[in-house]
Amino acid sequence: MLSDRIAKQQQMKQYFFLSLLLIAASCKQQAKETNEETETATAEKQEMAMAKYPGALSKVFDAHGGLELWKRQRTLQYDMPTKSATETHTVDLYNRKDRIATKKFTMGFDGKQPWLLDASNQYEGNVEFYHNLMFYFYAMPFVLADDGIVYGDTEDLVFDGESYPGVRISYNAGIGTTPKDEYFIHFDSKTHQMAWLGYTVTYRSGEKSDNVKWIRYNDWRNVNGLVLPQSMTWYDYEGRTIKDAKSTRSFENISLKETSMPASFYTKPPDAVYWEKPSEE
Repeated sequence: MLSDRIAKQQQMKQYFFLSLLLIAASCKQQAKETNEETETATAEKQEMAMAKYPGALSKVFDAHGGLELWKRQRTLQYDMPTKSATETHTVDLYNRKDRIATKKFTMGFDGKQPWLLDASNQYEGNVEFYHNLMFYFYAMPFVLADDGIVYGDTEDLVFDGESYPGVRISYNAGIGTTPKDEYFIHFDSKTHQMAWLGYTVTYRSGEKSDNVKWIRYNDWRNVNGLVLPQSMTWYDYEGRTIKDAKSTRSFENISLKETSMPASFYTKPPDAVYWEKPSEE
């Protein structure tokens, strides 16, 4: 009968929609479980990554926007005015290729060797030493998460009656141009924001040094969620006793991008020369 046929059709439709609902619910549950597994794996991976840093240093990273956000960035660029010219520094944060451009000269690092373009012979410094020097000061504290670092304890730094806890940083043999350099990062005990950097210089002698120079970091800017310096000030000192401010470097037009510059940007220009360390007489 027609009524029976209609009833069967309606019953089949109900079964069909019920099946669809069951399939949709199953897919939704599977997607939820997959997302939860992915989130758990990501969280565990992040915890394992952070476990290799001292707890205090991890808090410093977090106070400056976090390592996860920093590691998503690819290109850092800023202008640094000097007495002779404004330098535009550009650094690839993954491979550490770099380029410093001025109206008088240009230098860079192509991933293997530093180079210099200086037709009028205006640059009198050491390209190998200088091409990434300011980057390491500027990108504190994040460069202290690089591979090959050994973390240790250091006494608090006292300035104007306030104590700043710290972490000592040294390097494994063969890391960088000057693996015997040491750094001492000191931070605000309440906010964990970086406040001071102590550092030694061993480039020319190649020997470990006890002469620790001091930079104050207290002028910050938020750049894409990361807290980076607008300026830094070098201080006179006697050992760990900080005296008067001596000189300040300022940074302008600061930018961070998650994209890279073309490979040719860091390549030695045809008229440039690869840097050769001056022979010692």
